[in-house]
Amino acid sequence: MTTKTIHYPLYKKGDTDAFFALFQNNLANFVIIAVTMSGMGFPASIVFGKVIPGAAVAVMVGNLYYAHMAKRLAQKEGRSDVTALSYGISTPVMFVFLFGVLAPANALTGDPELAWKIGVAAALLSGLVEVLVSFSGNWVRDRLPRAAMLGAIAGVALTFVAGEMLFNTFSIPVVGLVSLAIILVGIVAKISMPFKIPASLFAVLAGTVLAFVLGYQSSGQITEGLTHIGFYPILPTLAPFEGLSYLFGGLIGILAVLIPITLYNAIETMNNVDAMAAAGDSYDVRECQAVDGVGTMIGAFFGGLFPTTVYIATVGSKQMGAGRGYSILNAIVFGLAAIFGVIAAFSAIIPLAAVAPILVFVGMSMVGTAFLSNEKKYYPAVAIAMLPYLANYVMTRFNNAAGEVVANISTGIVPLGQGAMFTAILLGAMTVAIIDKNFKQAIVFSLIAAFLSFIGFMHAPELAINAAQDFTIGYLLVAVFFFYASFKQRAHTQSTPNQSQMKKAS
Repeated sequence: MTTKTIHYPLYKKGDTDAFFALFQNNLANFVIIAVTMSGMGFPASIVFGKVIPGAAVAVMVGNLYYAHMAKRLAQKEGRSDVTALSYGISTPVMFVFLFGVLAPANALTGDPELAWKIGVAAALLSGLVEVLVSFSGNWVRDRLPRAAMLGAIAGVALTFVAGEMLFNTFSIPVVGLVSLAIILVGIVAKISMPFKIPASLFAVLAGTVLAFVLGYQSSGQITEGLTHIGFYPILPTLAPFEGLSYLFGGLIGILAVLIPITLYNAIETMNNVDAMAAAGDSYDVRECQAVDGVGTMIGAFFGGLFPTTVYIATVGSKQMGAGRGYSILNAIVFGLAAIFGVIAAFSAIIPLAAVAPILVFVGMSMVGTAFLSNEKKYYPAVAIAMLPYLANYVMTRFNNAAGEVVANISTGIVPLGQGAMFTAILLGAMTVAIIDKNFKQAIVFSLIAAFLSFIGFMHAPELAINAAQDFTIGYLLVAVFFFYASFKQRAHTQSTPNQSQMKKAS
């Protein structure tokens, strides 16, 4: 028996577009981290000397490993069109770590250095928990309806990716609209750009040139960015071990934030891997969760304090015709950018409105995939699974003022947004079970929702016993109603003769 040798190229044309999409996604997160931490009072020596290089290490480790996984899958299945999984810092989890871990640690200790050590300790624990969760990844995926999982992640794509980036696109319409048109014409309509420049690169170049010519960007922003250029060596640190003593001491309350957000991150990876399976590349979800956890832990030992995940952008990369090269290039570029302080310079020179349209396309692709990869009868489940993230987006963007700001709109926005990933999946799963008239399964999902509400994973600001009493009771009553529906369905089935019995009787 002979084994067919498959030529799986190290780099191909589609990798260029996918690289810019992945690069700007990670770049945006890195810029947010830098700006937010600087605003909290963290010195540049920590932000650019420790956190950014450490986060870059996590990004490099994961990207290179996922490129290896792509090559392995290509050889296994004899295909050359395999796309490596996109990987980087989880955006929703990043915000939780910034405002739920780092900010309180800094406020309580009054010492940015110590707060950073507590942050990297939290990242180390988060990575460890995700590695442990990985052992059950495939088991969970096999028991959750695809419509529920893809609907939940489509909710993220619609709000935090396509929606948020479309807002940024329209923030400078002269720049953003032109860049968006280039992306849609080049990638969707597949019309080649001048000099055969990749559409994503041409969009960034055209948008940046317009921004400077029309005065939206100035030479002062270039000067500001260049002040951060330097040499920032990537060095290991024992800070995670030092921070652990505080996490299990006076700051143990942070663990209540850490545990649910880590489970969320594991589910996010599971959903995104499942979305890629629907697009044609099936990876082992357990291995991916383990890689994300290990990448986070390695990043912590180099000063990074943000968990990593597989991105939903992979589906967009697949449609761009990417292979593994974009992942390898992303690892190399981010390593160099972190070492030499280029990230701050890029963020100052390139306007967000010029790069945001790339992620608008990625978000569009993900929402479309959620529907196209499911039977039409499951569309309602996909739709309802998307909605909790609308609430999550509103409350996240208003941050701590959410309760007061949105109260006049609806008091249900904040609790619906809390634990949105769990709520989305379970509402979608219940809807799938109802469509299939599998009310026993619906009972199980409603009881799980009641339990998660009771301990605070859903509809509550923190973990606690009886954290969301009204929601717990509500889900229990729903379970009782599903029991009634199951009884009625069974009675109806027993009283309705099947076709063979009717023929025999005639």
